[in-house]
Amino acid sequence: MGVDSSEGVNVPIVMTEAVANLAYSRKSMTEIMFECYNVPSLSYGKLNASQAEHMVRDHCYLSQNYDQEIAGYLDWEGLEDRDRVIQYPFVEEVIIQKSEEELAKIAERKQESGRRLQAQAQKMRLEKLVQKEQELEYYRDLQSRLVDQTKKEIKRLLDDEEMKDEAALERTIKELDKSIRKQRIKDVGGPEIEEEVEEPDYSLLDTPDDQLDEAGIKAKRHQRLMKSNNEARARAKAEKEREKARIAEEQRADEERRENNLEGWLQDRRSARAEIIQKMKDRDRLKADLGNRKSLANAPTKKRRRGNDDDNFGANDDDWGVYRQIATGDGSDDEEEEDFGAGLKTLEADLLKYDPEFTDQHTLDAQTDWTKSLVHAFLRGPRPFDPKSQGEAHQLHLNVERIRVPEVIFQPAIAGLDQAGLIEIAADILTTRLNNNPNQGDFLKDIFLTGGHSQFQNFDERLREGLRGYLPAGAPVAVRRAKDPILDSWKGAARWAGSEKWKSSQITRADYLEKGAEWFKTSLAPYSHLARVMSLPICEGQWRYVTSIEGISKEVEHDLGNAYS
Repeated sequence: MGVDSSEGVNVPIVMTEAVANLAYSRKSMTEIMFECYNVPSLSYGKLNASQAEHMVRDHCYLSQNYDQEIAGYLDWEGLEDRDRVIQYPFVEEVIIQKSEEELAKIAERKQESGRRLQAQAQKMRLEKLVQKEQELEYYRDLQSRLVDQTKKEIKRLLDDEEMKDEAALERTIKELDKSIRKQRIKDVGGPEIEEEVEEPDYSLLDTPDDQLDEAGIKAKRHQRLMKSNNEARARAKAEKEREKARIAEEQRADEERRENNLEGWLQDRRSARAEIIQKMKDRDRLKADLGNRKSLANAPTKKRRRGNDDDNFGANDDDWGVYRQIATGDGSDDEEEEDFGAGLKTLEADLLKYDPEFTDQHTLDAQTDWTKSLVHAFLRGPRPFDPKSQGEAHQLHLNVERIRVPEVIFQPAIAGLDQAGLIEIAADILTTRLNNNPNQGDFLKDIFLTGGHSQFQNFDERLREGLRGYLPAGAPVAVRRAKDPILDSWKGAARWAGSEKWKSSQITRADYLEKGAEWFKTSLAPYSHLARVMSLPICEGQWRYVTSIEGISKEVEHDLGNAYS
């Protein structure tokens, strides 16, 4: 560019700017060019030499019916063809493959380690068995020595062994003997030992307390407790048997109803399944509402605030249940808790087995499967995603964007822009601004498309069909494209910069120093029939109008009051 550290850029500059560029942005750039780069002259133009991104250029297209196509774009049928995968560079994780000999050595080392662990465990079990046999022999010897001893001596010997009485010693001997026999059977094999169930002794329950000493009274209390426990276990066992019989009867009746009325049985299963799913949704909705302090569901948990008056909390014992409710949540009691998952799977298993219209795709797991969701289709396409794959982790799937991105040209509201689209703007020019123009038909017969966006597939068809809706029936509409839509504007600007007309539109350094950064010129010689007046503020209370027709620029200063007259 001829940039010199001492003299700056000693060549004229032609610079592009965005459409409707702000005056402040233009002023800042003008100051930079003249003050920092010391350019001799500067010209601005609405040139469109930008290059579209390769993904937009290669994969996007304009839809002929956007609303209809976007509604079914992520449908599984045909998504494989609509989805485009952009693969970015990645480094694949190298997995070292071991040879058969190395794998055999590793397996042998594992087996050897397992054998050592088994030997150590066998040694430890043998040591424990020997220790238990020694303890059993010692306690049996102690039991034999207690036969001829006095009560005082018996109590002393039992206290030394930290045992309450002879019954505790007997239980210890039985437990050791049982454990030793089980361990021997486990080591050498053999039939399982059936536990001997002793008949409980309740003989002291019928004996009055005045006929018993202190030890007898304690034994009587123990027998009463044992009897209560045995009776409770017997009642629980009987209740389990009755419950088992009830469930078996319900299953028999259910199978009989299924055989006699299959359609009614299936309808009951469908209704029960729908009810469980609704309960699950209600539960999830309640949990979400409880997380919102302003929700109606969370209102009962708010603390009452009404001054210093007493609300009598705690006067009723039921008031304290609120803490249990806060700690465990609503409906968390064991009796009221419902296993929705198990019940739902049972119902779905019955429907899968007996209902020909109910398939795996109708199950709740399949419907809530992440790989079948719209989000997965949008992010990963129709195929499953492997999080361990480096290649898939560096992929970008284009599907909805292929028609949504270029649609912004016709529907700017998609990008959050509150303005009219291309068809509305073109229709307004053709039907309103050129309504009484005798050359309106000439415009319709030659609509020229240029710029990078005009290269979108179906662009000309979409524009033509969109304009027909605003024009009279039968109006001729002809649309043609530029040979080089991307560089045509740049080539035109380059040709203009080499012409004499450019010299009359450039801003020289003398103009900048004299008239400021907000002053600029325009050249409208090729469009003299569309000559316009552009107004720019140059100072407080004054406006400068710059008009350009046939390449002749005319500058006129007006007062602010005259500008609005």
